[in-house]
Order: sequence, then C-alpha cells, then structure tokens
Amino acid sequence: MTYIDPQKVPSLYVRDLLDLAQRDDFDRIESTIERLGGCTRPIQLVGHTTTFDAATHEVLRHYTTASEPLGRLLTACGNRRASRCPTCSRVYAADTYQLIRAGLAGGKGTPEQVRAHPRVFTTLTAPSFGPVHNRPTTRTGKPFPCRCGTLHPAGHPALGTPLDPTTYDYAGAVLFNAHAGKLWDRFTTYLRREISRAVGLTVTELREQCRVSFAKVAEFQKRGLVHFHAIVRLDGPGGSTEQPPAWATIGLLTDAVRRAADRVHVTVTSDSIGERELRWGAQLDVREIRANDATANGSAPLTDAAVAGYVAKYATKSAEGTGTIDRPLYCGPCKGRGRVPTPAGLTDECRACEGTGLAEPIADLRVAGHVRQMIRTCWDLGSVADFAELKLTRWAHMLGFRGHFSTKSRRYSTTLGAIRAVRRTWQTEQARIRTGHAPLDPTATLVVSDWRYLATGYTPGEELLAETVRDNRQATQRLKREGDLQ
Repeated sequence: MTYIDPQKVPSLYVRDLLDLAQRDDFDRIESTIERLGGCTRPIQLVGHTTTFDAATHEVLRHYTTASEPLGRLLTACGNRRASRCPTCSRVYAADTYQLIRAGLAGGKGTPEQVRAHPRVFTTLTAPSFGPVHNRPTTRTGKPFPCRCGTLHPAGHPALGTPLDPTTYDYAGAVLFNAHAGKLWDRFTTYLRREISRAVGLTVTELREQCRVSFAKVAEFQKRGLVHFHAIVRLDGPGGSTEQPPAWATIGLLTDAVRRAADRVHVTVTSDSIGERELRWGAQLDVREIRANDATANGSAPLTDAAVAGYVAKYATKSAEGTGTIDRPLYCGPCKGRGRVPTPAGLTDECRACEGTGLAEPIADLRVAGHVRQMIRTCWDLGSVADFAELKLTRWAHMLGFRGHFSTKSRRYSTTLGAIRAVRRTWQTEQARIRTGHAPLDPTATLVVSDWRYLATGYTPGEELLAETVRDNRQATQRLKREGDLQ
C-alpha cells in the first residue's frame, strides 16, 4: 500500500481521514461510525464497566474505553428534532409510531381488542388574531385568490403572514402559544365532565366505569401558532385492557369533544395588555378512527396506520417550520438577565450581551418580519412581571410555546422508555453474540460502571465517514421508495 503523508494534504477533513485510514484498527473505527447510522452530533464518553459474580465477586467481564481505537465511546445523541439530527429523529419517529399504533391496533402489551373501543382523531386549532395571507380552496380542492386578491402558490413565503401587521394581535398570539398547554389540560378536564353529564354520572362515578385515554402531538402552523392533533379513546376503568361500557359510543365521544372544546378558556389579565380571554379556534375537526378500510359516509376512512403515521411525522418537528430559529435567544452567561454576579456579592453588566440579555440582536436574526415580531413580542412580554412565570424570554425562539410536543395519558399504550429498553436489550444480545460471550444471569451478577462526558461530535475524518453513511442510507431509502430495492 502506498503511504500518503497527511500533512501534505490541504484539507483538514481529508488529512484527518487519511490519518484514520492508515491505522491498523481503522475497520473498528469505520464499524463504530456505521453503527451510529450517521448521527449528526454523537456523545463522546470515557469510562469503564465491570461485571462481577454477585456471590464470588469474580470478574466476569470488563470493558474500558481505553481499548477503543481513539480512547472514547461514541453514542447516538438521541435528539428528536429533525433539524438537529435527521438520523436520531427518524428513530424517535419510529418509536412514536409504534407507541401510537399500539394504542390504536394493539401490540406492545396492548390487546388487539382496543380497536373496538370508541376512538376519534381531534384537531384543536388556534383562533384568529388578525387576517393572514392564505390559500383557500373549494370543496373539490381547487385554490382561489386570498382576500388580498392574489392567488398565492403553494409554499409562498407570504402564506401565514398578516395582511396588516400594524393591527395584528401579536401579544394575543404569543400568549396563546404560552397557554396552549393549560388549554389542553382544561380540555381534558371538561371532556370528562361532559361525558359524565351526558350519561348522568359524577366524575368520580365515571372513573369507576370508564377511562378517557389520549395521545397528542403539537404542530406549528405557518402563522406561528401551535395547534394539537389528538387521539381520544374510551376504555374500561382499567384502561386499554378492559372494554368500555355499552353507553360509550362514537356519537357520545364526538359530542363531548365538541362541547368540551367550546367551554375551554383561560383569562389573562395584565396592566400592560388589559384582559384577554384565550380559547381554541373555531376550526375544530373531530373524525372517527375506523378499525378497517370501510368508508364512512362516502369519505375516505381514517385508519389506524394513517393516524399513527401522521402523529409520528409531527413528533420530530419543532417550530422551525414557521421560519424561526432553532436555538434559545437568551444570553448564556447571564441567562438572559443582562447582569452577572460579582465576587463582592453585587451584580454587574454582562459583557457578553452588553446588558441586553440577548445572545444576538433580534434585528440581526435571519427570519421573516412576522416571525421577528413574534420573537420581539415574546421578549417584550417576558420583561413584564405579570408574565414572569411564562418564561417567555427563555422560549422566544419557540414563539412562546413551552410545552411538550408529544404526550399521552398513562394507560393509552406502552411508553417510549419501554420501547427503547427492548431495543437496548436486543442490541446488547447481538453484541454478546458477536463477541462470543456466554449469557449472564442478571440476578446473579453485579455491574459497576463509571462514565464521564468528554465532548460532542466527530473528528473531521470521522465526520466524512458519517456523511458517507448518511448518503448511503438516503440512497437506500430512495431506491425503496422507487421500488428498485426490496
């Protein structure tokens, strides 16, 4: 093999890759990168794990990162956001799909009989805070001009932005995002009350006969407002494993959802903005989830797989679809306060942000004007004492929304933790088989570990290898979609 002096190569990435390629243990480095599947920013760990016999204290196995080619262990970052790590977000989406599908069709510890329970797919939207550019369509799907008189093409940057920014209620929009989680909590409370009232029971008596289970995901609209897609299901008192009572029907559940959504409101009062009443928008959609492919009222069916795929799709997204930034805006050293403590016990102006509390000026953000104004409103309202508990400056990059993007009730189905535990167990078993180790009895062994965080990311050469893995996987997926690969 011809030796190439890496120092004579101008590219840092290629130079580092040549260094790695000329190592005797390059195959191990390459397999480690392949195992990560192209993770964008893996976690580097150093440490060791030792397995002892619990009775004799004999060392059965020992692993240390000192035996690794570069002296550290790379693990996937596990970030759910596609904008941060497409590879790990796909794993998260797959796990979410399995979790949602289990609550619709059974599996993962949930019985298949759950398909016979009453289930609806509900979309709770935000109200209007002023007219925006849109692309309305007829019942047949044919678009017609926006109220501004223009027929906007799909994906046009003007969509979702106010027709008149000077009259748009930015404060109301930000406060809606900030209170969306509370609106959802009140919706679930009112839903139980509406069901109880419809069947002549108290809420306590309802709990003894029927349980309301749900799973939801948040999605940002183009106008920068969050709305929720939710699966709502009626079970027996024990959850998915028990049949609901005979009176629990789709019609009862649909009517209760509509009445509960209409009742929900949160009143916000402040000297700076007066009194605001926050509610769900008028565009409420409630559709039955069917257990088969039969059509309902001549329309296309909403099936288990379709709903699970839809929810999993949005579980990996954040607010970036609105054009906002994907990082906090507050200054790290002073935590957005603009001042830092001094050794004398006083405070001084933060040098990093020059007392503004901002990591970067809002005016310099590369975002559209509508998004910029949403962020600026978050920052301005965040300095008002009445809204301190909303932490709007901390969540300005999320346009005020600070809730979880996907949640579920306790007995809807399995958990993400359980799904990941099964995958870890399988991966551990596969690693044991590859290394030829005998299986161990976990009840008769003791594991002692010591792990520390070292850094995040790859070396330049490893980054090139990871990019190759990502390209190969994308090509494989493309061939599968085109039908050239089984």
